[in-house]
Amino acid sequence: MIIVGAGEVGFHIAQRLAEENKEVVVIDKDPAALARLTDALDVQPLEGSGSDPKVLEEAGIQEAQTFLAVTDSDETNLIACFFANVLAPDVKKLARIRSEAYTDFRPGFLETSLNLDRVINPDVEVVRTIERLISVPDAEDVSEFAEGRLHLIGIRIKEGCPVLGASMAELRQAVGNVRFVVGAIFRNDALLVPYGRDVIQRDDLVYVVCETRDLKKVLRFFGCRSEHPGNVLIIGGGDIGLRLARRLEKQSLHVRLLEKDLARCQVLADSLDHTIVLHGDGTDQRILLEENVGRMDLVVALTGDEETNILCSLLTRRLGARMAITRISKFAYMPIVNAIGLGHIVSPRLSAINTILQYVRTGKILSAFSLKGEEAEVLEVEAVERSGLVGRPLKDIKFPKGAIVLAVLRGTETIIPTGDTAIQPGERVLILSTRRAMARVEEELSVKMRTI
Repeated sequence: MIIVGAGEVGFHIAQRLAEENKEVVVIDKDPAALARLTDALDVQPLEGSGSDPKVLEEAGIQEAQTFLAVTDSDETNLIACFFANVLAPDVKKLARIRSEAYTDFRPGFLETSLNLDRVINPDVEVVRTIERLISVPDAEDVSEFAEGRLHLIGIRIKEGCPVLGASMAELRQAVGNVRFVVGAIFRNDALLVPYGRDVIQRDDLVYVVCETRDLKKVLRFFGCRSEHPGNVLIIGGGDIGLRLARRLEKQSLHVRLLEKDLARCQVLADSLDHTIVLHGDGTDQRILLEENVGRMDLVVALTGDEETNILCSLLTRRLGARMAITRISKFAYMPIVNAIGLGHIVSPRLSAINTILQYVRTGKILSAFSLKGEEAEVLEVEAVERSGLVGRPLKDIKFPKGAIVLAVLRGTETIIPTGDTAIQPGERVLILSTRRAMARVEEELSVKMRTI
């Protein structure tokens, strides 16, 4: 694996893979960024430009399986992928590209001309994340699998929640004909893969997998609302704020966008059809009161400054807004923001990482989702013939502790598995795995050599 860029995205991808004992080379021009990397991780640093073909050769591009260009410079990423394609056409290549000048020019042009497996735009990915959160307003995490047939939702357990104090075994008895599985619980920032006797406690973040058609029933069972917000205030009219406003306009929501730069307000007004563009500072309580923020179903703080976003979310929640989504870039801030009660967090970098993960895992990975806290991932995989996953009851598969099969998709049928469930080739499987167990899980997903 070769990663160009030792910033937040490159660091965290390298961290994931290094912890799984994979060989990782990280290229960056900044010696301080490489020093931070090598102080924390067992990876090979290489000082230089990822757009320099000699540096790529030195990194071992011809022997690499995957090539990630994730610097903050679109141009560097594009040139790096150009030379990677010249030197190693068969290597799997992913590029982080943000500028619409590149991504919107002739759809598919970059992928075709540079032989890219995926162009990742963090702004687009984070808007998709926000849309999923809006679709299930009481969930702190939302992801879809199998073209939308399955939902994974993270629900914060509060006082008065109907399932508070219930064990996993009691949940299964009380649920009736509503099918779901509790795959993971985050308790005091620690990950727990629950079993029958484990009890749901206050402030737990419970991850539940269910069929999309059962989502409303599951939400009611956990005491959550399922109606979409009607009135939305976006604070920050940058690229992400503009993209989100355009998407929400198509959903017939009442959208207001607050931006403190007057010139940018004019650009926003010219670019949007139905959104009301307001000039002002999202931390100004007077403006928020004038705009009746207390009657807002949702406030999304998307400025380029994290401290401002945190303050805006806290202020609007105190003034009565039902829900706030906060944009955070620094991973170190996330536990702090959770601790002060801002559970709905989005990060362009984390959204990009979730997209990248499905391409760096062994096996036929269809999608991947990193759980809050990044201590675990949920993988959607296609079971391949002669892998360790197929042909045997799950109880006979030596899955490591910390890994669990959440669901099996067999044609149009969704199966919540038991120990007697046997997976067949071609079926889709949803697997939750902790970081420590991931290497063993990948072994089971790989094709096993036949012995003669």
